[in-house]
Amino acid sequence: MDILYFAWVRERIGLPKERVETSAATVSELVAELSAREDRYATAFSDLTALRVAVDQELTDFEASLEGAREVAFFPPMTGG
Repeated sequence: MDILYFAWVRERIGLPKERVETSAATVSELVAELSAREDRYATAFSDLTALRVAVDQELTDFEASLEGAREVAFFPPMTGG
């Protein structure tokens, strides 16, 4: 599965995207797996209220299923203007 990181999430993790093998059933399980990897991931995912997530380019929540998903993107909330 491809994981994409945007804005300050990308800066904290140090990668714009990566491909991962995961057994996670939900986005929150994926976040737990990633956070356990290294401190930089734990830091990026330390406050989920400051993050938004999209699965296969559809905005969703952290309890969303990953069944059949090809891509997960993490980014800060968007602002309007």
